Amino acid sequence: MTTTTSRVRLIALATAGALTLAACGGGGDTDEGGENGDSLAGTTITLAGPNQWNSDPASFGPAWEALVAAFEAETGVIVETTVLPVDQFAQTLSTQLAAGTAPELVFNQAPHEPELVTPLNEYLEAPNPFIEGNTRWWDAFEADKYGPGVAASVNADGDTEFVPFNLVATGVFVNADIFAEVGLEAPIETWTEFIDGCGALREAGYTPFAMDNGDLGLGWTVQTISNMLFAKYYDELNVYAPDGSEGSSQQLIAKDWARAILSGELDATTTPEARASVELLGEFYDACVTENWSGVTPSGGGAVVGLDEFASGGAAMAWGVNFGYSALENVEFELLSMPFPTIDEEAHPLSTGFEAQYGSSTGGTSYMVPATTEGVELDAAIAFLQFVSAPEHIEPWLQETGGIPAVVDAEAAPSVAGFAEGAWGEQMLTGGMPAGPPGTTIQSVYDGYLLGQRDLDAQLAHLQEQWLASQRTAVEDNDWESEPWAAGP
Repeated sequence: MTTTTSRVRLIALATAGALTLAACGGGGDTDEGGENGDSLAGTTITLAGPNQWNSDPASFGPAWEALVAAFEAETGVIVETTVLPVDQFAQTLSTQLAAGTAPELVFNQAPHEPELVTPLNEYLEAPNPFIEGNTRWWDAFEADKYGPGVAASVNADGDTEFVPFNLVATGVFVNADIFAEVGLEAPIETWTEFIDGCGALREAGYTPFAMDNGDLGLGWTVQTISNMLFAKYYDELNVYAPDGSEGSSQQLIAKDWARAILSGELDATTTPEARASVELLGEFYDACVTENWSGVTPSGGGAVVGLDEFASGGAAMAWGVNFGYSALENVEFELLSMPFPTIDEEAHPLSTGFEAQYGSSTGGTSYMVPATTEGVELDAAIAFLQFVSAPEHIEPWLQETGGIPAVVDAEAAPSVAGFAEGAWGEQMLTGGMPAGPPGTTIQSVYDGYLLGQRDLDAQLAHLQEQWLASQRTAVEDNDWESEPWAAGP
C-alpha cells in the first residue's frame, strides 16, 4: 500500500523558541534528554492518519500546514505528516502498532490492543503549558464530550489514550439564499413549522430536503424522530450500566433495548411511539424529500446526503456531518446549519416536548501516541497534542475545515455551528429505536412503507420482526443467554 510523506513546515525554524521538557507536563526525565531543562528543538516526529478534508494524497490542506508551522515555530520540533488512504489507514496503522514500527502520532481509529499505546492520564492531570492559566489539561476540553468521567474517553483498561482535535457532529445544512427567497429563517424549530416550510419550498420550485437511497439520511431521520418520542421511556428502560452490569447509563445501551423488546415491554405493533415514529417518518418523506429519492445513488462519501442536488442549489436542506463542509466550500450560496426540528404537540399528540438531540462526539479527528515512542520524541508528541488543545491555535484550523471544537473557548465556523447547538449537541437519551440485525440495511426495513408497498400496520409488523431478530442476535453475540428475558416471546 502506498503512503505519501510530506514535510509541512512553512516558516524557518531559526526564530523558533525552545520548549523545555519541564513544559510538557508529566513528561519528566527522558531516556535521551537528561535533565528537564533540555530543549526539544530539532526533534523530528511523524504524524500518520487519513485525509478527512480533501483528496490531496500529500497534505491535509493549507490550514493543517499552517497549524503545524505555528507549532514548529514555537517549539523547534519538526513535524512530518504521512497521509494514508482513507480505505487503508486502519489496516496500515494497526499493523504498524502491532509490529512496533508506528510513528510518534497515529490516528486513533486504528484497531489495537490497549498496551500498544501510551496512557495519557498523567499528562491530562497536569497543566497544559500552551494554555495560559491552565492547571489541568483535562479542563481545557468540553467536559461532557471528553474527560475522566466520559465513557468514550477511556479504553478497556480504564486509560485515556487519545486527544481529540475536534468533534464530529451530524445536522442539517441549509442553503440560506433559498431560505431568504422563500421567507424562511434558520433554524426552523418545530416540526409544524418545518412541514409548512417544506410546502413553501416545493411551491417555489425547490426540493425542500435532499435525500438519496443510502442508509445515512434515512437512519439519521429515524433515530432523531424516535429518540424524541421514546425519551419518555428512558428512566424505566435504563437498567444497565455501560459495562452491562445492573445500573444506569447516560444513554440506553444495546442491552437495555434487548431486555425491553425480548421481555415484551416494547412491541412495535402495540407501542404507540413506534407507530408515531413511522407516521412522522412517512410525513417527512412525503412533504420534504427528493421526489425520486429511491433512484438517487449516494455521492460524496456520506459527508452530505444528496450532495449533488444540494450543492447545485436544487435543494434547500440536506443531512450531513460537519466534515461535509469541505465538499461544500465552493458552493455559490451562503451555507448555514441547523438542528433537526423538535416534534411539537400540534404536529403529533404523542409529542413529549422533548427537544431534538443527536450529539457531538470524539469520533472525529483524534490522535494517540504508540507505546514504542520514548525519550524526546515522546515529549515532542505530547507537546504537539497539548499545542492543538489551545483554543487560539486550533480555532483557525477548525474554522477552515468545518471542525466542531473539542475545547472550550474555541468557535466553529457558522456553516457548521448549528450541528452542536443547544440540546441538539447533547447525546441522545435513547439512541433511537433499533432497526434490523447486522447486515440488514435500514432502507430494507422502511422502504416498503415509504414507497407505498406496505400500509402502516404491515410496516409495524415488519419492524417488530426486525426488532426481535436483531435482539436475538445481540443475545447470542454478547452471551446474554442467562438473562431471564433472553428467551424472548
